[in-house]
Amino acid sequence: MTQEHTADTETTAVAQDRLGPGIRRGPAWLKGPAWFGRWRPGMWRRGVVLAAFAVVLTLLMALHSHIPDRVGNLGSLAETFLPWFGVFLPIILVLALMRRSATALVALVLPVAVWLNLFGGLVVSKESPGGDFTVATHNVDADNPDPAGTAADLTRSGADVVALEEVTPAALPAYEKGLAGTYKYHAVEGTVGLWSKYPMSGTRAVDIRIGWKRAMRSTISTPHGDVAVYVAHLPSVRVKLHAGFTANQRDKSAYALGKAIAKERQHRVVLLGDLNGTMNDRSLTAVTSQLRSTQGAAGDGYGFSWPASFPMARIDQIMVRGVGPRSSWTLPRTGSDHRPIAARVEL
Repeated sequence: MTQEHTADTETTAVAQDRLGPGIRRGPAWLKGPAWFGRWRPGMWRRGVVLAAFAVVLTLLMALHSHIPDRVGNLGSLAETFLPWFGVFLPIILVLALMRRSATALVALVLPVAVWLNLFGGLVVSKESPGGDFTVATHNVDADNPDPAGTAADLTRSGADVVALEEVTPAALPAYEKGLAGTYKYHAVEGTVGLWSKYPMSGTRAVDIRIGWKRAMRSTISTPHGDVAVYVAHLPSVRVKLHAGFTANQRDKSAYALGKAIAKERQHRVVLLGDLNGTMNDRSLTAVTSQLRSTQGAAGDGYGFSWPASFPMARIDQIMVRGVGPRSSWTLPRTGSDHRPIAARVEL
């Protein structure tokens, strides 16, 4: 055996000792990028807690209807802000990358898939051309410092029909004066009102079991036929530490409103108002099971309407039956704590 061959054999033996028995050092292209070398040691063992959180988040979103309402109406509370569960997704992603955890990254696929299934359709615009009837609704806020300015803003919306909620006796004259030039017909029942460019008939209050008038209906005679328009302002909800999500009165009113709509004989129905709940909230099922949300069917984005300073939820709704939604949008902020919303439908 030559001296050179002996040296080569010793070098190979040293390399095998460093890599482990039976392992050969492969070509350079098999090593992968430099960052992979830093990830590889323990990348499947790190980030187990992050992965577990991703799984819990997945279950909360996928099974939100099973979150019990018996304690503090937690189910309804979660469903009100359900789209915001998506905020945790980029946080998990960043932490998984910082931890160099392949386990957390793989687990993240689950909540991303569920969130996209629930809300991905709202990210893209579903607006379509056409439509011959435009409606708008606005909780004008009982403490609105500028009702005249709010009325002027609403006249610029181009709506054929405008519904108002939280109309106080003191502010009513300002709304009547500001809207009179555009809307020839109007009616007010308690704290809700309806202004229309077309004749109104069959106007009456709707009992939503709250003790005073906060809902009404009227038949609007449009050039394309009659439409039953409902205006409703369901009771407010609160989040309290000692009582949870206090929504029991809202839920009872929603059930009463649903019963009234179920008895409606008009084929075309439009519901406008502040329902103090989102389309995901199971407690509004008496209403949402009968009507279609214009935002979900023809909206552009989430259409959040409350609070006006930083909208986090769409609790103001335009819902329809027997008509085709074409577009739905949020109007600019007024003096209210809500933002007005509008929709165009095909009669």
